[in-house]
Amino acid sequence: MDTRRLLRIFATGLGTAGLLVSGCSSGGSAPSASARGSASTEDMSPYYGQKLRWRDCGVEGFQCTTMKAPLDYGKPDGGDIDLAVSRKKATGPGERIGSLLVNPGGPGGSAVDYLQGYAAIGYPAPVRARYDMVAIDPRGVARSEPVTCLTGKQMDAYTQVDQTPDDDAEVAKLTEAFDRFAKGCEKRSGQILPHVSTVETARDMDILRSLLGDEKLHYVGASYGTFLGATYADLYPGRVGRLVLDGAMDPSLPAIDINRDQTAGFEAAFQSFAADCVEQPDCPLGTRSAAGAATALKQLFADLDAEPVPTGETRKLGESLATIGVIAAMYDESAWPQLREALAGAKRGDGAGLLALADTYYERDPSGKYANLMFANAAVNCLDLAPAFTRAAEVEKALPDFEKASPVFGRGFAWAALNCGSWPVEATGTPHRTEAKGAAPIVVVGTTRDPATPYKWAVSLAEQLSSGTLLTYEGDGHTAYGRGSDCIDTAINTYLLEGTPPKNGKKCS
Repeated sequence: MDTRRLLRIFATGLGTAGLLVSGCSSGGSAPSASARGSASTEDMSPYYGQKLRWRDCGVEGFQCTTMKAPLDYGKPDGGDIDLAVSRKKATGPGERIGSLLVNPGGPGGSAVDYLQGYAAIGYPAPVRARYDMVAIDPRGVARSEPVTCLTGKQMDAYTQVDQTPDDDAEVAKLTEAFDRFAKGCEKRSGQILPHVSTVETARDMDILRSLLGDEKLHYVGASYGTFLGATYADLYPGRVGRLVLDGAMDPSLPAIDINRDQTAGFEAAFQSFAADCVEQPDCPLGTRSAAGAATALKQLFADLDAEPVPTGETRKLGESLATIGVIAAMYDESAWPQLREALAGAKRGDGAGLLALADTYYERDPSGKYANLMFANAAVNCLDLAPAFTRAAEVEKALPDFEKASPVFGRGFAWAALNCGSWPVEATGTPHRTEAKGAAPIVVVGTTRDPATPYKWAVSLAEQLSSGTLLTYEGDGHTAYGRGSDCIDTAINTYLLEGTPPKNGKKCS
């Protein structure tokens, strides 16, 4: 796969199911009193009145700037946070519509990287012609005062901890790993940890909307970015322009339901992969049936748990990293040939292929440095929703349900949902229906076999939103826009360019 396609695939929400790091993806975050804040218009006037100073940012065609927002919206005079913004101005021809903000999901994905690496050069030309393409790294992410938790070496160790403990000693090691991660975040980023909720980021987006000179917010959000967009719509329904929520999340669900649904989603995605794999002459999981392929993968995981294999570097490939490698390839069917080759290598005792997939997922570079994706992911998730589990005993009780949802991934996803159990900051959000009453039409996109954001979430969000309209892609992979369906792309382009949403319930393949 080319680099641009990889960026699109791995930017759109990989943090939503990062097992050890991010088992609970953000769901509903009802704006609490503290998150909404009590700031008056006068209190906020310095932020809405600031001037953006654009500069060349070293990437051809792009400009960058920094905007300020309150660290704490409840105390807007209590200090600022600096947020990184980038744009590529509308190219023409045609009359400029306004700014189109994009967010790739995560939470924790860099919107600026996504803009510069894909959206502003890969979105359809007519859209780029009539919109200034804009991105803001959310608070705590990438260039916007990033949350930091562990060093590269510590993160290497963390990602190799056994995520399917077999006895009390292994359970203790896993819970200790979660504790060390949480304490590392508190030690290195304690000031910002209480202030990276989705509600606060949505409020930041409204400041940016105003500074860009737009009366309405036009926005395309993928994966977690759909929750961010829906939150904005709920806070500011009268300021909603053209919103596309692709790979939708359901804000009404508690963390345990989100995790269980995602578990089933990745199982469905694996079944699609397995059905395809067994038809290929190079399938390393056998060629008899999808069920047989699942059995073969479980056996490979068990073998790697017992004896990790070399990768050509100091790290070996054990079950944990192998699982992440497989999960990474579930996001887009174009990665399936790479996964077959990586699995074949692991069976031969060469773990390099699966390790490469895992490293891409974790955003680890060859020098051993990690981007802050997984740190920000946990920080946002654990603030947006109360944890699915707080004790190991709760996980053990829930294991049968998770293993029923996915015989392949169930145990790992269940234990991953313990990661917020020892978080140092109390959650401020609660599950809630998101209606955004009075908003202009909002297009909600769901993919029928999406692993990370199951299709039923899109159905639910479209129903909750007072002006929601559901657009369905019948296929595999995570999100739908720009993935090769002319039907999907035409419907979304028409909406973005003309303001006309597709008919509710429209289906594409």
